[in-house]
Amino acid sequence: MTDHRSDAAQADALRAALTRHLVAEGTIRDERVAAAFASVPRHLFVPRSSLDIAYADDVVLMKRNAAGVVISSVSQPSIVALMLEQAEVRPGDRVLEIGSGGYNAALLRELAGPKGAVTTVDIDPEVTDRARVVLDDAGYGDVRVVEADGEFGVPEDAPYDRIVVTVTAWDIAPAWSDQLGAGGRIVVPLRLRGQTRSIAFDRVDEHLESRSTTPCGFVSMQGAGANYERLISIRGDAASVSFDEDQVPEEHPFDGVLDQPREQVWSGVVVNREEQLSDLQLWLASTLPGYCVLSAQRSLQEEGVVTPSPHWGAAAVATGDSVAYLTSCPAKRRPESHMELGVNGHGPDADDLIDRLIDQVRIWNRRLRHGPGPRYRVDAAGTEPPAGFHIDRRHSSVTVNWPG
Repeated sequence: MTDHRSDAAQADALRAALTRHLVAEGTIRDERVAAAFASVPRHLFVPRSSLDIAYADDVVLMKRNAAGVVISSVSQPSIVALMLEQAEVRPGDRVLEIGSGGYNAALLRELAGPKGAVTTVDIDPEVTDRARVVLDDAGYGDVRVVEADGEFGVPEDAPYDRIVVTVTAWDIAPAWSDQLGAGGRIVVPLRLRGQTRSIAFDRVDEHLESRSTTPCGFVSMQGAGANYERLISIRGDAASVSFDEDQVPEEHPFDGVLDQPREQVWSGVVVNREEQLSDLQLWLASTLPGYCVLSAQRSLQEEGVVTPSPHWGAAAVATGDSVAYLTSCPAKRRPESHMELGVNGHGPDADDLIDRLIDQVRIWNRRLRHGPGPRYRVDAAGTEPPAGFHIDRRHSSVTVNWPG
């Protein structure tokens, strides 16, 4: 016979422990966000998982498509917390969530309070049906759940004070900007040059300006806003380079370029293995024509044919017959936690590509590494953007500017 009181007590204890962990790690700084985490029963939103899994700081996968790709999940609590901190939802705010699952909508409802309103939208009827049932069971029956393509928002409940996107987006949909009220904020995991970062944008006149950013990862957006990088094989199915939709390279490396002799140069730049290199990667994308991201199957890495750093995808530069990419090795006379950045190159242009990459790694290390990071601005496509590095999308132009 199941002891429901015992299960409830265990869930309460695990939820409190998770909240304390997120506060101790500095992920949660706002007392209101901590109170929301301590209140919302996450285990109800992942009913097929044990309580230990429900309250671990990890993503819970909920659904895959026919190809085995994850298309629905309950996000990692630490990522959820970081985005809620970015959103700064206030009591009484009207909030739209793009990408439903229920759990984050419940947290938003706690933050918006009884005078606020939360609408959550998802394209998948299985997801919205589940969210509706679980939100009702958890006591959040006043959260509105809508089955629709999130690319178009939910205009009937607009304007919103906050829009929180919980799927990877390649663009800022016009509907999101149109439905955001004056002085409102959008928090969105935006995919830029092979990396995803959650960016908090405030509405300023007719454009958006970033206020904070943090690396993250989410399932990809479906429907009209779906998009993917263009993959170019460079060693059969085992290795490839990827380009963004807006990159139209006249040439790219051929399949088999990694079989060309390898050149290798070390930069003298030493980093901690735990250090985020996303700003370095974006700096390289901002300054190097032919920028792409190199990825390879683990078996190819274990054979030493290719050694990208980080292992899941390294910044690279390509021409029609050559490629160079970031690599790393243990730093000499430094703790095991440190590594030196270098560049590997293959093909007749390898030396030139290596020099270009090494130069920019050293510039980043000298001028930008310990700075505040880049700022982002989003303007509607077709308008004149300010000076900076521009990433043009279907509906918008993202301008990246670096301090100094």
